[in-house]
Amino acid sequence: MIALQLVIRGRVQGVGYRMAMTGAAIALGVSGWVRNRRDGTVEALVQGEDAAIERMLAWCWRGPPGANVTAIATLARDVDPAIDGFVCRATE
Repeated sequence: MIALQLVIRGRVQGVGYRMAMTGAAIALGVSGWVRNRRDGTVEALVQGEDAAIERMLAWCWRGPPGANVTAIATLARDVDPAIDGFVCRATE
């Protein structure tokens, strides 16, 4: 299991990115959360098996129709066993 914090840049707000990412994460068996940030980026914490996280990152680069991802910053985090499922959080 691995956990990554992501900051996704580009045209990622106003295109359904958070909802689409939530669906993709659930389909891949990834747990964590996603939220918009006031600076126009999307932030997420994703955790799961290595292969699932690799597929999730590939999805993050594509995003939903209308998205244009220009950069993804990643930061390794400790896996939190208390996180169960994947949720969309309020903007921070």
